[in-house]
Amino acid sequence: MTDEEGGKAMVLNCADFYDAELRRHNEAFRAALEIGPRDRVLDIGCGAGQTTREAARIAVQGSVLGVDTSAPMLEIARRRSAEEGLRNVDFDEADAQLRVFPPAGFDLCMSRFGTMFFADPAAAFANIGRAMRPGARLVWMVWQGRDRNEWATVIRQALEPGVPLPADAPAAFSLGDPAVATDLLHASGFVSVEFAEVHKPVFYGPDVDAACEAVTGLQFAGDLLARTDAEGDAARQRLRGLLEAHLTPDGVLFDSRAWIITAHRMKD
Repeated sequence: MTDEEGGKAMVLNCADFYDAELRRHNEAFRAALEIGPRDRVLDIGCGAGQTTREAARIAVQGSVLGVDTSAPMLEIARRRSAEEGLRNVDFDEADAQLRVFPPAGFDLCMSRFGTMFFADPAAAFANIGRAMRPGARLVWMVWQGRDRNEWATVIRQALEPGVPLPADAPAAFSLGDPAVATDLLHASGFVSVEFAEVHKPVFYGPDVDAACEAVTGLQFAGDLLARTDAEGDAARQRLRGLLEAHLTPDGVLFDSRAWIITAHRMKD
């Protein structure tokens, strides 16, 4: 296998793992979207396009635009959409903070864990707001705080016991505080902001071996687990013990909590 083929396989595995990890969350997210057949939909942080394709199957007389910064993920998204024969969907490699969208061009903005990473959230939300027609709906899924997400704490603690978690939570949890998210959305012209809790486990694999491989692919874990010395061996043993403790008949699961945020673009 060439390096290029290996890289493509890694991206594909990552895309499939991510969709499997969030299957239970996606069911709740899909139910909250309430997409209409004529809706013009904007999908922020669409990744490999699972949510974008699902929206396109419903908005059969409308259109769906998926936006992401990852070219390899978008390559998968485009290929899978073409394989399904979806003609009302398009994908754009862009940062939604900076991308110039058609003013008032969308009826719905959705995002499954894709809006927490903006360098300037206020600017990004304002830009997205300008793309929404008056009265348009927003439905975003975001993680609650790090302390509410077992997967974000116990794996790191198993790999580095005794090392305190960083004082600053990762960007993945930047919208976990409803007050922070509400203030940002109000400032961007959105009203009627509401939060619904999603308390579902994340899926790390059907068995311990698959889950070990998945964790090794995580950025914060990869370097430590790649070590061949005694410290690396001990970390792998601790990780395996943790995954065995979380093995259920449905696979290796970790507790998690998310918000589904809904809001409406202010009418003129």
